[in-house]
Amino acid sequence: MTYRIDLRERVVSFVREGGDKAEASRRFDVSRKTVYNWLARSTLAPKQHGPRRRKIDREKLRQHVAAYPDALLRERAAQFGVRISSIEYALKQLGIRHKKNSALRRT
Repeated sequence: MTYRIDLRERVVSFVREGGDKAEASRRFDVSRKTVYNWLARSTLAPKQHGPRRRKIDREKLRQHVAAYPDALLRERAAQFGVRISSIEYALKQLGIRHKKNSALRRT
């Protein structure tokens, strides 16, 4: 969660003017760890994060599902070199749901 710079400045100035760190935490509704981090930093500007890296090429995953519809998640994960949870997330993003094979569900 990124806090606004004016809030950061108010918290730091409160503590530097003699306020207690725990009181600043309660008053401004931030964690004590956050207060300590802000006091230790040279600048209060939020850190810049780079672009999100995706390991799985979504189009290749879609082609893999079309070519091998019965492959297990662990097999797909091994194919793409990622964890099973990454495959689950990517399939969900692509709108590909858990297969429901009625032939297997005979009672």
